[in-house]
Amino acid sequence: MSDALNNLQSGGGGASCCAPKTACCSTPVSKWSFKSLAISKYLLSTWTVVIGGPLLVLLLDQPHFVAFVTFALSAFAGTLPYIAFAVVLIAFLKAAGAEAFVGRAFEGRETQAIVLAALFGGLAPFCSCEVIPFIAGLLAVGAPLSAIMAFWLSSPLIDPPTLLITAGALGWPFAIGKAVFAVALGLFGGFFVALALRSGFLANPVKVGAATGGCGCGASPKTGRPVWRIWQERERTDKFRSELKANALFLIKWLALAYVLEAALVTYVPADLIARAVGGDGLGAILVSALIGMPAYLNSYVAPPLLSGLMDQGMSAGAAMAFMIAGAVSSIPAMAAVWSLVRPQVFAAYIGLGFAGAVLSGLIFQLLV
Repeated sequence: MSDALNNLQSGGGGASCCAPKTACCSTPVSKWSFKSLAISKYLLSTWTVVIGGPLLVLLLDQPHFVAFVTFALSAFAGTLPYIAFAVVLIAFLKAAGAEAFVGRAFEGRETQAIVLAALFGGLAPFCSCEVIPFIAGLLAVGAPLSAIMAFWLSSPLIDPPTLLITAGALGWPFAIGKAVFAVALGLFGGFFVALALRSGFLANPVKVGAATGGCGCGASPKTGRPVWRIWQERERTDKFRSELKANALFLIKWLALAYVLEAALVTYVPADLIARAVGGDGLGAILVSALIGMPAYLNSYVAPPLLSGLMDQGMSAGAAMAFMIAGAVSSIPAMAAVWSLVRPQVFAAYIGLGFAGAVLSGLIFQLLV
């Protein structure tokens, strides 16, 4: 109907469509749909799962309610310092007009940035959810997606405490192998994305509506440089407050969802049950281990002793390696957070690289040990 109205109104010399008592001025009849209800935007929101999940546990499984909520809150509280740091940094850089300068710092240094990101990711003590605020900040300031992907893939896999725990449970060859594969996966993902960007496949990676998008106040019109004393200009202080609020709400919402999903997995899917499903030997076992490990949640402190017991019962070292890498990179909580930030093609690349890296790591480790 709106197209008809536009066509008639744009026609030269025609009678007005909106003359009294004409049929085209009658109220159009719209079909009812769930999305047409005002309440639907709340029922379909992320907060519905964040609030509704614990309420369902309270109603249907009261004995697990305290443990469920305690796990989600403690995990979220552990991430709060990272959220606060990332949110303040994003808001300050945008208010100062420095985001473009940070992005340009990587120009002509993409290879170096990928290597450093993969190496730093292997040392950073972040799990797959804790790394999300830093990824949001890097996306906001225009860092190259290739370097971001390198850091994104390598960071959840290994850190000094995890290295020691893995070595204690599975031996130093397994621990060192996992550390090497973490950096190798970061490099593999970074250079793959660099090639994809040159082909135009992963252009404009940030999802529309994500709080990490948008522009800042810009550099000083006089000097062309960032204005670090943002408190001296009202426009910049207003920008700082708006960015602080928008990014804080965005990250808190999606990480709260991630930890509610994580609590559900930990509460209702026993870790030993997941681990026992990936036993076996050969290529098939490695593929199955990577597939099951992707949505599962076994953190780097729980997985080594469980897998050690399964390896004593005949599980191959390659299958264990594939499972640990796939689970660390792309668990359901991590995927929920990743989906909030980037476009579907970047999300697919992240999941595909994580799975391929897990399978290749398992195959290579199986051949070497």
